[in-house]
Amino acid sequence: TYFICQAARQNVTVALSGDAGDELFGGYNRYFWGKRIWNKLAWLPTPARRLLGRGISLFPVSTWDAINHILPSHYQTTNLGDKAYKMANRLERVDNLEDLYQNLLMIWQEGNDLVKHSNKLPTILDDANIIKKISESEHRMMLWDSLIYLPDDILTKVDRAAMSVSLETRAPFLDHRIAELAWRMPLQMKIRNGEGKWALRQVLYKYVPRDLIERPKAGFGVPVGEWLRGPLRDWAEDLINEKRLQSEGYLNSTLIRATWQQHLSGRHDWSHHLWAVLMFQAWLDKVN
Repeated sequence: TYFICQAARQNVTVALSGDAGDELFGGYNRYFWGKRIWNKLAWLPTPARRLLGRGISLFPVSTWDAINHILPSHYQTTNLGDKAYKMANRLERVDNLEDLYQNLLMIWQEGNDLVKHSNKLPTILDDANIIKKISESEHRMMLWDSLIYLPDDILTKVDRAAMSVSLETRAPFLDHRIAELAWRMPLQMKIRNGEGKWALRQVLYKYVPRDLIERPKAGFGVPVGEWLRGPLRDWAEDLINEKRLQSEGYLNSTLIRATWQQHLSGRHDWSHHLWAVLMFQAWLDKVN
């Protein structure tokens, strides 16, 4: 995001952002894949789901990525290995569709085990009154994302990246009239035939060639997992040194060190888990 903003700033001082399009018009894969996957798995008894999740975890990420390459092109997906491991984790832990969504938001499922002396604090996700009048699970997910993920993650990220290069951004989708229109629209105008943002696509097709639009959704991910095994290894090792974690007393050193060793072995990609811990440790290092 920073590099895109930097490139845009060479020509303009204000740029339009597409942020909120996904949350308002059903663009994230979890909105249509989550329910589809859950419907296929819900009939399985809980022990069977747990067993299936553990079975997926038996194969390393590299094996799943290799399988992805031999699949027919229409079945291939980016980062299959990483996604397989995330799905395995969810199969072992979720009991309903709402559980699945909350699981998607959490990095450390062992949150209460990770932080020492922690008691789970209530969040907006625990307030059932917010969604009690919304019958569709997809719309419930979209509302939660609009209240949490959008302001606390997406908009924060873009604002910081843009302002760091003196670029102002505007988010037209957050005009209250567009947001109100989106929430009045029925779900089938947003998600149709396993495809998100249906209504927006119909407008876009009038102005932009389809081959520029009909491509797999891709984020701005970087190979943090590989970096942690390579050039960032010493930096990370210093921040999550076992003695250091124990002396600070905030985090479960045993759990973190086990996760770190699994990541280094290449059998698991725990880059998201480790990065969250490393950022806390780096911040702690700075304020101390």
